[in-house]
Amino acid sequence: MSLVQSLVEPVRAALITGVGGSVLTRLLRSTRSELVRGHAVESNLVIPRAPAIYVLWHGRLLPCAFHYRELELGTLISRNRDGDYISRVVEGWGYRVVRGSSSRGGTAAMRRLVELLAAGTPIALTPDGPRGPRQKMKLGALRVAQLAGVPIVPTAAGAVRGAYFGRWDRFLVPAPFTWVPVALGDPVTISRDADEAELEREAERIESRLNDLTDFVDDAARSARR
Repeated sequence: MSLVQSLVEPVRAALITGVGGSVLTRLLRSTRSELVRGHAVESNLVIPRAPAIYVLWHGRLLPCAFHYRELELGTLISRNRDGDYISRVVEGWGYRVVRGSSSRGGTAAMRRLVELLAAGTPIALTPDGPRGPRQKMKLGALRVAQLAGVPIVPTAAGAVRGAYFGRWDRFLVPAPFTWVPVALGDPVTISRDADEAELEREAERIESRLNDLTDFVDDAARSARR
């Protein structure tokens, strides 16, 4: 096990057992996160807290969620044991959690997300969660955006030092005191009249943009490591 893994493995284990929220928060407070791409998007959407859906891959949940913790975003977390633990952590960071997934409580959860957006609350979603496939865009976020009439904003974060966990999502836990590059992509608007085929095409386009954005922050992290 590397030094980084030996540092973050206890944090991951604590999170899994539901007692590590404060430990995880202290670890992430020691990092330095910085927006490296998407400053215009931040100025036009993030800072004024305009209603929008920020999509990020499940494996990048921690660095993204911590970076934007002061925005009091809404978010969807699945109804399972891991979801229970993650909910406790992100609620402590100020997130408004809606519980549900495509398989459990999906319709009610989608309705609640639309209500939050209508009330002016931006939300963050992991469109490949809770079980994957990894970095594959499902349609849930697009349907919520279509119903609410808000844009979808690709979001990504990396880390100069960190460790990856999980059987399917490569869940990134940044190492203490590391640099965390964050990036926002251009907003994508979903037509109210889009049919299922159009939604599928838009999902492929957003998936490609989100993967490119994730590669961008990883390249930035690699460059800083040299």
